[in-house]
Amino acid sequence: MTATAAPEHLDRTVDDVARRARETFDGLSRTAPGARAAALRDAAAALADHADELVAIAQSETGLAEARLRGELKRTQVQLRLFAHVVTDGAYLDVRLDEADSDFVLGPRPDLRRTLWPVGPVLNFAASNFPFAFSVAGGDTAAALAAGCPVIVKAHPGHPRLSVRVAELVSAALTEAGLPEFALQLVTSQDAGVALVEHPAVRAAAFTGSQRVGQLLAARAAGRPEPIPFFGELGSVNPVLASAAALRERGSELLDGYVASVSGSAGQLCTKPGFLLVPEGTRYDDAVAAAAARVPEHRLLNPSIADGYERRVAEVLGVDGVRVVHGGGFRRAADGQALVTPTLVAVPLDLLRSAGSVLLDEVFGPFSVIVEYPAEADLGAAVAELFPGNLTLTLHLGDGETGEEQGALVTRLARHAGRVLLGGWPTGVAVTPAMQHGGPWPATTTDGTSVGTAAIGRFLRGVAFQDAPQELLPPPLRDDNTWDVPRTIATRGESLGW
Repeated sequence: MTATAAPEHLDRTVDDVARRARETFDGLSRTAPGARAAALRDAAAALADHADELVAIAQSETGLAEARLRGELKRTQVQLRLFAHVVTDGAYLDVRLDEADSDFVLGPRPDLRRTLWPVGPVLNFAASNFPFAFSVAGGDTAAALAAGCPVIVKAHPGHPRLSVRVAELVSAALTEAGLPEFALQLVTSQDAGVALVEHPAVRAAAFTGSQRVGQLLAARAAGRPEPIPFFGELGSVNPVLASAAALRERGSELLDGYVASVSGSAGQLCTKPGFLLVPEGTRYDDAVAAAAARVPEHRLLNPSIADGYERRVAEVLGVDGVRVVHGGGFRRAADGQALVTPTLVAVPLDLLRSAGSVLLDEVFGPFSVIVEYPAEADLGAAVAELFPGNLTLTLHLGDGETGEEQGALVTRLARHAGRVLLGGWPTGVAVTPAMQHGGPWPATTTDGTSVGTAAIGRFLRGVAFQDAPQELLPPPLRDDNTWDVPRTIATRGESLGW
């Protein structure tokens, strides 16, 4: 389903999409876990069956390498299967039963039964840099469908043909598996996406993109007569801190890893390390320049991203005191696309602090800043001041640097990121239950996660039933527990032992 009508017909088109989602919600929300899980697995299979076709379309529209796209498509299938497992397990419902208790310590307690309930239709704004994993059938869609919420996807203009084809395949798979016909819908126009944020039928929205657009949409979601949660991922600079001991012990390996992480997928990853903090006096120029010189030219996703990258690089290079460690290339093709190689620069910590946003703001592309800090610098305070909210923070320490001082630093870093890495590089985001992909503002609008099984919680809300007849309770709350989900039971009389 697409909404591409002229503006004067927009309300009718958007209303039709929203009405279908609202009508679908009642049936989808009551679907048994096994049916929803089977549908998600069938959607994953449909993507696998058409992998060659989908990867070819994605390559032509995004310029991303075939190997990267095949890996991302596999990740997308895994996400769907992972949420099928979550639904089948049932623990995500957090079912709690309190038995009626006339002897409850605070006075008689009624029979109370609580579960998590799907919020309703979800609007998902697809991202440009992950045409599979954060797009039509990506993690947000998988989590919302698993929760029992119909999904309306706003396609990204950077890969329109791919969006339509994935929507066709996944929608057909879901319907053939027995889910309601409009469990997944697609809109393509910007006007439709904005209007749906404000439509009363939409009960939550997810977004991955720029801070400017995300803030505008979040304001619209908050300004509705009935505000809705808006889960926006708005960008992150993901600082990496390296100790002198770490650089002495494995400096060459560390610097090679840094350049690889900065330049992977042409730096167009939300977890790209935008800053590497090293002690003053560290010798890194030759190693960094050599590693960067080996990186082949790579196309940026689209001309708009190329424009932004070119502008931001020029702004940073225009700051007095910025030193170029490796000057990358930037070349426009006839079609307006840009081909680039990485650029890496260096600044002292004091300059980073005094220059402010011109250096601190994200540069989306293969660009990063090496920051030299004095030996007496308080790195925890520097992070709090300069990098208050990030998806990730990484700390490279030397062997044996596990004392009280380092422990205190790790604790302080955790206040400013959703994921703290002790070694390694942040551009690998494991699709697994314990992953946290979100962080304090300005990385995200709400500190949830869009990767990992906890992502389903964004599209659920708690509902309790008091003294309800068995026949009127939803299946996971009935005594017979036909969905066979885990439950926490507070038995009568137990409060007397508290």
